[in-house]
Amino acid sequence: MFPFAIFGFFMKPLQLKGFAPADSEKKLKLETAVSETQDVNASNGKDETLSLKAEFGDKSAHEPSRSKYETTILCQFSRFLQDMKELLLDKVFVVNVLGYIVYNFVIGAYSYWGPKAGYSIYNMANADMMFGGITVVCGILGSLGGGFLLDFVNSTISNAFKLLSLATLAGGACCFGAFLLRSEYGFLALFAVGELLVFATQAPVNYVCLHCVKPSLRPLSMAMSTVAIHIFGDVPSSPLVGVVQDKINNWRTTALILTSIFFPAAAIWFIGIFLHSVDRYNEDSEHEGSSVERTNTAPLVEENTAKTPISGQTQEC
Repeated sequence: MFPFAIFGFFMKPLQLKGFAPADSEKKLKLETAVSETQDVNASNGKDETLSLKAEFGDKSAHEPSRSKYETTILCQFSRFLQDMKELLLDKVFVVNVLGYIVYNFVIGAYSYWGPKAGYSIYNMANADMMFGGITVVCGILGSLGGGFLLDFVNSTISNAFKLLSLATLAGGACCFGAFLLRSEYGFLALFAVGELLVFATQAPVNYVCLHCVKPSLRPLSMAMSTVAIHIFGDVPSSPLVGVVQDKINNWRTTALILTSIFFPAAAIWFIGIFLHSVDRYNEDSEHEGSSVERTNTAPLVEENTAKTPISGQTQEC
């Protein structure tokens, strides 16, 4: 993470699709401020003293209007509620996140209780190193493989749901079978295959989050997806699995119950295949960007129309 923190101070911010360029917004704010200043000077007249102007400038600079501030907050909050409503009414987004929550419920419990279960079931000497190594290697290879596979089968939302359901179903079956084996080496081999398939879901699940919404909602889509999978997924899973283990007192049975939750996640993502989905990745920008562009081009149009009669008069003379 340290290199990303360093690059954040030196890299130029990326221009997100669906948003107006930062330079155009600055120009628009500057033009608005200049026009407001001209209107104030014209209304005050020439008879105002310099002291009144200085006093007015100090008040406007250091004491912002409370009503304007409250209006801005209310506008931003209402816009946030509208965006949230649009997200929650999107069936593709909701199904995708629901499957992701159930999937992450198992992954979170694996990361916390996996070494303990491995040590108790197979008497592993270095259970934490074994589980950690398998997770790191299979996580990297599975995530990359899922992205390449989605591109290979033609990346669409429907194909992403197919890959999500199949990979989760096959990976869950491998992990479930691994906990049934008595051999430690057989468990590690089959569990590694299962983790490889399970982590192949990372690319398609994020693909759906980004492509099922319009460009301006992508940041909110990814943010709400991340918050949801943690609040409802891996955060409550570890305590709940601990409660189940206290009741059963059998790590093999507890691990099998936990792993079986992969199958509902696969079923939820399977439903997404039959939903009407529209890829909105190349959708046009929001009205904000177009309004900024129109505002910046308006003076040029007015100047051209003003110059046209003059040029016509010179030609007639």
